[in-house]
Amino acid sequence: MQFIDEAKVQVRAGKGGGGALSFRREKYVAKGGPDGGDGGVGGDVLLIADATLNTLVDFRFRPRYQAGDGQAGGPRNKTGARGEDCRIRVPVGTTVADLGIAEVLGDLAAPRQCLLVARGGRRGLGNARFKSSTNQAPRKTTAGELGEERSLSLQLRLLADVGLLGLPNAGKSTLLSKVSAARPKIADYPFTTLTPNLGVVRVATDASFVMADIPGLIAGAARGAGLGVQFLRHLSRTRLLLHLVDARPADGSDPVVNAAAVEAEVRDYSTALARRPIWLVLSKTDLLDGDGLSRLLRRMGGAFSGRRVLATSALAGAGLNALTRQVMAALAAFRELLAGDAAVRQQETALAQQILEEVSANALAKAQHWTGGLL
Repeated sequence: MQFIDEAKVQVRAGKGGGGALSFRREKYVAKGGPDGGDGGVGGDVLLIADATLNTLVDFRFRPRYQAGDGQAGGPRNKTGARGEDCRIRVPVGTTVADLGIAEVLGDLAAPRQCLLVARGGRRGLGNARFKSSTNQAPRKTTAGELGEERSLSLQLRLLADVGLLGLPNAGKSTLLSKVSAARPKIADYPFTTLTPNLGVVRVATDASFVMADIPGLIAGAARGAGLGVQFLRHLSRTRLLLHLVDARPADGSDPVVNAAAVEAEVRDYSTALARRPIWLVLSKTDLLDGDGLSRLLRRMGGAFSGRRVLATSALAGAGLNALTRQVMAALAAFRELLAGDAAVRQQETALAQQILEEVSANALAKAQHWTGGLL
């Protein structure tokens, strides 16, 4: 199935049914009085997170959705039927924004979570509602109101514990293929990865985590260059970022300079995302001798003080077990801390919210640029 992680849709809730104008007509009842019933409420449009979906591709073929209208009221105080709700299934991890008001409506982060995106119109009132001591035979009714109509931007953010970032051809896809069952496309040229990839890394029988790989970042990515920035939102739910740095780039560039450039792009995209723990993982270290690797590790440690720096070679299988064990231990420690410390939970909630806001702001700006600001 084609991977599509963004879509624009039009939704319209149902119109409320009109109130009825009616008077009782019964044998032996001289003054029956008004008995016009109210109309039915218009149907709502709701988005529901479905764990069985992993792409927004369906919305490319069906971009418009409409709920049912409420039925008109009837005689004998019969209320019209409510309009049928329109329930739209979306993948877990979908963020929903209203393009008309440039505002995020919600984030569907859990299976079966439901979000009301367009409310049905209110019902019209029948003439029985307007009976009073001074007006025993009212002929007044009200029409049902129109339902809400919105232009929505849907943005999918993958659910993963660990995210891989780095320049094109830094070895991210190769690493993912070596430590998980995922089989991303791998080749010796840049931009092999054109869509995000997910893999489950199993460290032990009862210990595993999900790793996400996105297209490589290049200088100017935060301003639209290359492919990676449009997928950076897929790293926004991760707890830990692994920054893969080619230990010996084919173009002869400096790995330390390359690492600094990638992280500058992440900060330009989202300062909150850059506050996530980031480990530096040197890749392709089999291309360096022992002294060369030691010098590079010292330089990395000096340039990124306080950071964890690890050396790996996916080709030789060096350092991969140590990397996955340390990642699993760090994630387990964080989960334990999160469960036992209310202050940490509050800080994590605040950071996650800030990341969501910054990532959504980028997504909204991009969506409005596509539509020329007309929506």
